[in-house]
Amino acid sequence: MPIHRIGDGRKTVESPTLPMTDTDPILFNEAQLILAEKRTHLAMLRTGIAIMALPMSIVSFLIVTSRYYSFQRNLFLMVPLLIVCTGLGILGVYMTVRSLQKIRNDALLLDRLKRQNKLLSSLIN
Repeated sequence: MPIHRIGDGRKTVESPTLPMTDTDPILFNEAQLILAEKRTHLAMLRTGIAIMALPMSIVSFLIVTSRYYSFQRNLFLMVPLLIVCTGLGILGVYMTVRSLQKIRNDALLLDRLKRQNKLLSSLIN
C-alpha cells in the first residue's frame, strides 16, 4: 500500500491509503449526495409522523374530558378544531407517504451506484 506523508516538515504522519485503481471520486460524491438526501427524507418522515400524532392526541384529550363540557354548547369551538385536526392529519399522511417514496427511490439509486463500484459497495451496506 502506498504511504503518504502528512505534515509541515517538522512533524510527519504516515497514513496508508487504498490504491486508487478503479475508484471514481464522482461516484463517491454522488453516494454522499444520495445519503444526505436520504437523511433529509428521514427527517421529513419523522416530522410527518409527529404531525399525524398531534391531532390524534388532541382528539383523545377531547374524548377523555368530554364529561366536563357539553359538545352542543361548545360546537363553535369544536368544529374549527376538528377541521384543523383533519387538515393536520392529512398533511401528516402526505408527508409520511411522500418521504417513504423518496427514501425508496434513494435506496434504488444507491444500489445502482454500489453495483458500479465494488469499493463503494463494501463501504456502504
